[in-house]
Amino acid sequence: MPQQVRGVIARSQGEPVTIETITVPDPGPGEAVVRIQACGICHTDLHYREGGIGDGFPFLLGHEAAGVVESVGEGVAGVAPGDFVVLNWRAVCGRCRACLRGRPWYCFSTHNAVRKMTLTDGTALSPALGIGAFAEKTLVAAGQCTKVDPAASPAAAGLLGCGVMAGLGAAVHTGGAARGDTVAVIGCGGVGCGAVVGARLAGAARIIAVDIDGRRLADAVSLGATHTVDARETGPAGVVEAIRELTGGFGADVVVDAVGSPETYRQAFYARDLAGTVVLVGVPAPETSIELPLPDVFGRGGNLKASWYGDCLPSRDLPVLVDLYLQGRLDLDAFVTETVTLDGVEDAFTRMHTGEVLRSVVLL
Repeated sequence: MPQQVRGVIARSQGEPVTIETITVPDPGPGEAVVRIQACGICHTDLHYREGGIGDGFPFLLGHEAAGVVESVGEGVAGVAPGDFVVLNWRAVCGRCRACLRGRPWYCFSTHNAVRKMTLTDGTALSPALGIGAFAEKTLVAAGQCTKVDPAASPAAAGLLGCGVMAGLGAAVHTGGAARGDTVAVIGCGGVGCGAVVGARLAGAARIIAVDIDGRRLADAVSLGATHTVDARETGPAGVVEAIRELTGGFGADVVVDAVGSPETYRQAFYARDLAGTVVLVGVPAPETSIELPLPDVFGRGGNLKASWYGDCLPSRDLPVLVDLYLQGRLDLDAFVTETVTLDGVEDAFTRMHTGEVLRSVVLL
């Protein structure tokens, strides 16, 4: 039978979120209902509230989550009721041209639940990234559930559902950071610090953290950065020079732009070594654009890449990363600055926007 639970709703652009009763239907074929235990508060949720990701209001926010499968629909074989899972927003289809070429992390036809969660008046909800996990329970495609070791803390494991995985994968999968490399990370919020952790796991010899906030630079150092550049002190033009000074005048092998602005992308482009790699993982605003001299693009060689969810394949990556966490080799707990209830989401958005927290996590 359909269930009624509480969820965080963005009804209109720029308005504070509300806590409302929502109806979660029984799972249909290929779907699962998940009882949410924890959900990180990500900038993407704020982008939804501000109308930066479509106009499909009302939105059921939240997507960076972990919980327990409560029920599954017909044909579901990969997970079962009682499984502890991390939710992911890229449930690969297995049939598109990327999947058939053996590159499922690029899947061009990821899927979500077909049945709709609704408000009590029957208004259909648009779940953030097809998940909608600022709720006591949510309905997702079963492929969005990745079973992991239940010994993991839900607050920590859930962060792999978006921010930490996006940054870690940007450095390791997209950027190809390897042992002995120099990696620079511009923007050290949750995603940027994920890139710092990824570079450390890959064995990078030098990890340079760049930010305008000293608190975020301190977070990056605690997670493995070996050097910092305070962009408030250097100014935008000085960031490239500072990275070059730390790399013998050459630039970094991999530069991760975790901000996604024209200014930071230009810094990343010129702060890389010849034949180095730039990875854009920060989400740019819809109206932004950038111009680069084409001779510089040609003459510097290397790769200019964008990273979708860290080019992650959830079934491959999430169980391994949870195991590393349980072994003490991946400190996901360090990302959790505070825990709040559903009622605290709106205030947590403010603290996130001002840089007071690395990650706020809703516990249910």
